[in-house]
Amino acid sequence: MPLVEHLRELRNRMAKGLLAIVAVTIVALVYSEELLQFLAKSVPKCPPGVTSSGGNCAEVTFATLTAPFSTTIQVSLTVGLVVASPVWLYQLWAFVAPGLHKSEKRYTYAFVGAAVPLFAAGAFLAYKILPISVKVLISLTPEGAQNLLSLGDVLDFTLRMVLVFGLAFELPLVLVMLNLTGILTGRRMAGWWRGVIMGVFVFGAVITPTTDPVGMIALAGPVTALYFAAVGFSLLNDRRRRRGNPDAELDDDEASELDLTPQPVGAIEPVGASRALPEQATGEPGGSAVQRANGYDDIT
Repeated sequence: MPLVEHLRELRNRMAKGLLAIVAVTIVALVYSEELLQFLAKSVPKCPPGVTSSGGNCAEVTFATLTAPFSTTIQVSLTVGLVVASPVWLYQLWAFVAPGLHKSEKRYTYAFVGAAVPLFAAGAFLAYKILPISVKVLISLTPEGAQNLLSLGDVLDFTLRMVLVFGLAFELPLVLVMLNLTGILTGRRMAGWWRGVIMGVFVFGAVITPTTDPVGMIALAGPVTALYFAAVGFSLLNDRRRRRGNPDAELDDDEASELDLTPQPVGAIEPVGASRALPEQATGEPGGSAVQRANGYDDIT
């Protein structure tokens, strides 16, 4: 298609995706109160008539006059983007897919089919350990001080935890894709296991602000298991590739194995006049043949 037709198709598909997001956002606005209560569920609230003092409980508040409105819009838009993601992702895929080869489409289907469940598992795990993280954080409040938490801050903390856990669960999938494209071998990934485990546990300790090892293990344990699963898949894939091509794992600047076994040269074959060049056989053009010593010319 010409450029104008491509732009027109892109406009139509973007319009369909935006309509889906707007429709879901409007529905989320209707149920905004229930959504806000669901997001604030991870905060241990104080009983009625009890003022928060120390790190026992907390009260969810709005710091400014426009905070309820802005928080409601933010939550509704977030729900609209997440719930309507199958629609706008399909529109994006339908625009890009005609320019891809069959093998590229197959890899894309496999990547999306594995990425969505992994991200959902990470998000679910983050939501499960979120109450523990919040409880540990507010427990640091000294006696006599009150915990007045802004709902916007609670929302930002929740989204950050969900995104971090979801993206962390995508690490093994990225390693598998690098192996399938031939960039990274399973043997090299297996050699990194000490550093990877150390890095994953340090990352889990930093991103989950809890003083006990529950939050750290909750993130580092599954990611480590997924990493070893990716290493096992890569080793099997390398074995399959090596079976069909012995030089498949060689780098671009690495030489393949050569057979350097000495071979016999054989007997010396003299060069006769019939195999010499015309100038060698006849001397001057039109002249007689030149005699050779033992059949060789003066050079050989």
